[in-house]
Formats: sequence, structure tokens, C-alpha cells
Amino acid sequence: MTEKHLIWDLPLRIFHWGFALTILAAWYTAEQGADLVEIHMKLGFVALGLIAFRVLWGVIGPKHARFSQFIPSPSKLIAYLRPSKTNKSTAGHNPLGALMVILMILLISTQAISGLFINDDVFSSGPYYGSISNDLEKVMKFLHHNVFDFMIAAIVLHIAAITFYWRVKKENLVLPMITGKKTAAHVKASDAIPHSKIILGCVVAVCCVAFVYWLVVINAPVLEEFYY
Repeated sequence: MTEKHLIWDLPLRIFHWGFALTILAAWYTAEQGADLVEIHMKLGFVALGLIAFRVLWGVIGPKHARFSQFIPSPSKLIAYLRPSKTNKSTAGHNPLGALMVILMILLISTQAISGLFINDDVFSSGPYYGSISNDLEKVMKFLHHNVFDFMIAAIVLHIAAITFYWRVKKENLVLPMITGKKTAAHVKASDAIPHSKIILGCVVAVCCVAFVYWLVVINAPVLEEFYY
């Protein structure tokens, strides 16, 4: 039986697949127009909570989840990209995967935050719509309607990279993100994490839910309505 080592903690794995499902659902509800706009907005709030969790978990989570462990320096990135006959498998995110993580966090953050300040010109408005100048609202609307295209391109690139690793490098990147474990052929025992920090993950998750509730409900400005 092939020895396996725990690399990806459970909270990170839940975040990963929850994030993927949220983006898929956000795309679907956006394509349906006004019929599902309320659900689309709520999915934006979920995305904000997930991003908040990932940022915090990138600071206090297990080692392979931490930004300090996987964000590559220019020299490491160049060394990884340089052709070599040796195996360049990494325990956690490889340098290119690390850049994809950062890119997706930035794109989804931009998408979710901009959605707070716009409306759909028909029924619904973000909780902060009307609280900024018209010029800034136009910027937010432009970002919200255009950043998603870059996000889709990044997702396609991500899937293409996973396929390349599976077919060419014979390394399955999907299964470890489900089970949390990688085989000894790809990682060393010293790379393994002792546990998933599940209790800490639950505490962080509750804090993120509370933050999003405060942001979109408690702190949202109450704007005066004028009737004619």
C-alpha cells in the first residue's frame, strides 16, 4: 500500500470546493438576469466571506495554507520554469499554482467588493449603492461587468494546468484536494502536517460570517428615499 501524507488541511479543502461552487453558481445566476439577481447578490456575500477566510487562513492556518510558505520569490519562479529532467514536485502549491491563488483572490475580491456598490438598474441594489459618487459607481459597475471575464480566463487556465499535470506529468492534483493526502512519491514525510486545525478553522469561519453580516447588514448605510 502506497504511503500517503496529509498536506491539505480540511478547512482549506472545504474553502477550495466551496469557492468553486460559489463561482459556478454566481456565473449561472448572473446569466439568468433579473430572475435570480437576489440569489446572485447573496452569492457575492458568500464569496466575500470565503475570501476573508482564505486571507486569515493564509496567515494562521497549517503551513501549506500559509502565504509565507508558498508565495514564490522571482528566483524560485524562474528556477521552477527552467527546463529540467529532475522531478519538480512540491508538497504544497507550486510557484505557478501560488500565483494562481493570489490572482483568483484579487479577481474575486474585486468582483465581490464592486458588487456592493452597484445596482442592476431594475430591482436590486448592493448594500452600499448610493453611498459613493456617481463617477465611482461607474468605475465599480465597469469592474463588476468586466473582471468576471478575466476570472473565467483564469479558471480555464487553472483547469488546463491541472489537465497538463495529470496527462503529461502523471500527477493528479485533484484527488489530494479531496482527500488532503499526497503519496510518498510526490512528498516527503517531513512535508506532512500533523492535523487540520479544525477547531481553529471553525472559529475563523464564524468570525468571517460575523464580519460579512456586519459589513452588508449592520454597517450598510441607510440612505434617504425621496418620493415624488
